[in-house]
Amino acid sequence: MTGKTAFEIRYGFARNEVLLSNWRENPFNRWSFQNLGELVPTAPVAATPGSVEAPVRDLSGLLGEKVSIASAPETVAEFLTRSSSDALAVMKAGKVIGDWFAPNMDFGARHIIFSISKSVTAIIAGILEGEGVFDPEAPVTQYIPEAAGSAYADASCRHVLDMSVSLDFEEAYLDPESAFARYRRATLWNPGGGTESLREFILTLQRLEEPHGKTFRYRSPNSDLLGLLLERASGLRFPDLMREKLWLPLGAVSEASIGVDMEGTARTAGGISVTPRDLARIGEMMRQGGTANGRRIVPEGWVRDTTVAGGSAEAWQRGTMVHLFPKGRYRNKWYQTGAANGAFCGIGIHGQWLYVDPKMEVVIAKMGSQPVPEDYPLEREIIAFFEALSGMV
Repeated sequence: MTGKTAFEIRYGFARNEVLLSNWRENPFNRWSFQNLGELVPTAPVAATPGSVEAPVRDLSGLLGEKVSIASAPETVAEFLTRSSSDALAVMKAGKVIGDWFAPNMDFGARHIIFSISKSVTAIIAGILEGEGVFDPEAPVTQYIPEAAGSAYADASCRHVLDMSVSLDFEEAYLDPESAFARYRRATLWNPGGGTESLREFILTLQRLEEPHGKTFRYRSPNSDLLGLLLERASGLRFPDLMREKLWLPLGAVSEASIGVDMEGTARTAGGISVTPRDLARIGEMMRQGGTANGRRIVPEGWVRDTTVAGGSAEAWQRGTMVHLFPKGRYRNKWYQTGAANGAFCGIGIHGQWLYVDPKMEVVIAKMGSQPVPEDYPLEREIIAFFEALSGMV
């Protein structure tokens, strides 16, 4: 037989064409972002046994509505397609009001959320701080003494949480010869890994001359280090921490997963995969000030500090992402937009968003497979799209 397989008909390529060397590239990412465990090692994060997701809720009534984001009005559905979206889950006042999926994604499927993993990890930091297990103001070396020879020798956990470590490292996503490529090999995300662990790589990083705490510098290794800090502080592996402290109390319905390296260290900077609805539930918990299902999960003070009160506007203004949120701030690995609606969000490369609009009581989880990691013009359009959508639901 010479006909195409069902897989090829659906995705436009054969499964054996998806490799460790190309899984983040288009078109292969339309499948790989939902199947990380077939490409790199992952650890499961179990949900409550017997949990069953409510049926999909049709969003078709909203999909035909017009939004004016770019030069000409387009429908919600057209924008989702144009922005290489894979899924959308929308909540209003705590209730799921609709779901949307691209042809390449099914209801109930998990999808990698990339750097929203940072935001999830910081929630667990807040939980442990509330339990008196983790001190955000402590020096990194209190928990990881071997960091004394690295950029983190004189950094605090607060510097790590707020991305204000003066770290000599660039997020060069597309440069195969960069330190970032070596970083991805250490995470087992690129070919050639397995000779240096993620922990070993992080502890080789050195600092810039500028003092810590002065400038917002988006550097993913900080967030993998945060996972290690939480493990050292609690004595638990990160997948167990996530399950016991967040996933079960949250009432997450589906199992999550997280990528791990050769030592089993979790890729807390970007390796978590969840369903759209469970991602929205995280946003709703944060909107509710740290509670879910009538249960306190995260201290209210931590959530307020993260979403409203904390963060340095000066450090943000000196950073390179001010174009996204000109009046924004960054705190505990969440973005405060500085907009009048008080919106805050988590963001991941290739089109992953968790957007919370407290004023309109709306939470939007959007997953995508954008061809390139960063697309600043499109990201600004997505923010405008969320603002418009929040007013429509």
